[in-house]
Amino acid sequence: MKRETTVNKIISVFFTVLSLAWIYPMVMILLNSFKQETAITTTSAFEFVTPENTAGLANYISALERQGFAAAFGYSLVITVTSVVLILVCCSMCAWYVVRVNSRICKAFYYLFVFSMVVPFQMLMFTLSNMATVLGFNTPFNICFIYLGFGAGLAVFMFAGFVKTIPLEIEEAATIDGCNPVQTFFHVVLPIMKPTYISVGILETMWVWNDYLLPSIMLGLNGRIKTLPIAVSSFVGSYVKQWDLILSAAFLAMIPIVILFLVAQKQIIQGMVDGAIK
Repeated sequence: MKRETTVNKIISVFFTVLSLAWIYPMVMILLNSFKQETAITTTSAFEFVTPENTAGLANYISALERQGFAAAFGYSLVITVTSVVLILVCCSMCAWYVVRVNSRICKAFYYLFVFSMVVPFQMLMFTLSNMATVLGFNTPFNICFIYLGFGAGLAVFMFAGFVKTIPLEIEEAATIDGCNPVQTFFHVVLPIMKPTYISVGILETMWVWNDYLLPSIMLGLNGRIKTLPIAVSSFVGSYVKQWDLILSAAFLAMIPIVILFLVAQKQIIQGMVDGAIK
């Protein structure tokens, strides 16, 4: 008994230290975002904010007023919402169909989705960029279809794992009551999949919101349309890096995702457990 208690204490201390190490970079970003530009150097970056080096809220105000930060927030919101909704609806229906039909073709498609999770984006980005331009997907309102392609692997994998736990008798009862397959899915299966919906939705939201590479290729770096990661990178010049504005803008961009994660962290864990392979 004492040995188990000692082991538990060691594990708790280890994960506490690991958590503090994970939080430390965000604390440093927050502290330095309130400093003057001249006070952010390799030697003074680890110092606390003092009356001599503080800039107050001036950095945040300047970051919001420059590089079209407010517009970038709007574009990021549109891209994230449309992409996540499209991924959730399409991938949940696909996973349900693949599990219930369970034919050789469906199994082949399922393993194709799983295989797509290990394919690096860098292998496809140049071909994808040319194809997206031809198809007209290089706009904030069409880029969601590209995110659907890259996010489908994880989403189908997690949804399929959860669908396997749903008793088939529930769907058969709905069919006997007169529901067609579409009605069965939206009125019976979808409400049961709520934990996995929340989990997948948050994970995909964190990915799309923070993504820099795909929007930079599809939308460009110097154009009128920018997402938040591109707007933050705009403060980095060829010769000058405005660290006060970079850190302020980066912290502002993190706030929505941090709040979302803190509010729904229980659902994330529950959804991942429910979506695991049974």
